Amino acid sequence: MGKASDNSLLLRGARIVAPDRVIEPGAALIEGAKIARIFDPDVNNLPAADSVRDLRGLTLFPGFIDLHIHGAVGVDAMAATSGDLSRVAEFLARNGVTSWLPTLVPSPLEQYERAVKVVQQLLQEQEMRAGSPSSRVLGVHYEGPFVNSEQCGALHREHFRTFTDATDLDALPTIKNETAVNMMTLAPEIGDGVGLVNELTRRGWIVSIGHTRATVDVLDRALQAGARHMTHFMNAMSPLHHRAPGPVGWGLIHDDVTCDLIADGVHIDPSILKLILRTKTAERLSLISDAIAAAGLGDGEYQIWGEKIVVKEGRTENTRGNIAGSVITMLDGVRMMLSLGVSDFEVGRMAALNPARLLRIDRDYGSIEEGKRADLVALDNDGNARLTIIGGRIAFQ
Repeated sequence: MGKASDNSLLLRGARIVAPDRVIEPGAALIEGAKIARIFDPDVNNLPAADSVRDLRGLTLFPGFIDLHIHGAVGVDAMAATSGDLSRVAEFLARNGVTSWLPTLVPSPLEQYERAVKVVQQLLQEQEMRAGSPSSRVLGVHYEGPFVNSEQCGALHREHFRTFTDATDLDALPTIKNETAVNMMTLAPEIGDGVGLVNELTRRGWIVSIGHTRATVDVLDRALQAGARHMTHFMNAMSPLHHRAPGPVGWGLIHDDVTCDLIADGVHIDPSILKLILRTKTAERLSLISDAIAAAGLGDGEYQIWGEKIVVKEGRTENTRGNIAGSVITMLDGVRMMLSLGVSDFEVGRMAALNPARLLRIDRDYGSIEEGKRADLVALDNDGNARLTIIGGRIAFQ
């Protein structure tokens, strides 16, 4: 074979987690920001490239996509500058996350406006420095404010709202960028929650059900209106009861509903993770971190969202005794699933392809395929990130 085009990178010798198989050992040629070619093990004459990386002993996954993250390394998305969010992005890149959705908690309107303005600023900066190897912000995820106060979790009830008509949604600031993803977690039983699902769907938002005590009837109507996903499944929703299936029972039996999970062993016991996997299968599950600003800082006491949150042995707790998000990364969730015997192929779906499909960006993101963005992470046998590539450029090694 001849020389690849300029600005090319050849990755060789890795186990490659493709969408339909694991190629071992395989090779991938990156040209610019895209995956140009994927080579099977029997191809001996690989092309020359500007740069070559030997990844023998490593497994190459599609870059992880975190749908739900409030912050990390001391940075909270509600109070961050664009520079702060860039620090989070660098931390995420070191942990295999190549794109993410800053997630906002219920807050006064002026805090929402500030946070959304900062995310929009970072999106503009990303476009101006498109070649910068940093985990990419995709848009914004509103966790609330239209949620159930009886399932508040760590969210502050005083900032919850009730939807009555479109003006309630108009009051929330949104990203003024056509390519940005807008996602909202809501409880369809609050006010005209089903009407809210309809309105968000009409506006092109991703709608997810969470912090809810909805009945099956309400959930069925929300599904028909366009809500086909559930946020941190089993957490902050009424539990399963044999005479009242509620959100958990409803989510488990609906094949047209996807769910995301906090796989830290704290929010959901590992045995229940196995049960969810057996019922929903990896086809319908996404991993999230739900990480807060304390992620990456270790145990201690932190002031987050106006209150003290204690982190002890990887578990968060606020002053009300509730779990207050997590301090994991997507990489920790990946390690957890691998430790439960989930295959590399299935984990790749849960950490990358399924999130990309939910956000409707899977044409370019979420899997190792020719023509897609070269967002990749190479893990060693212990599940440590050894190399992260974002948009064809090395972001961490």
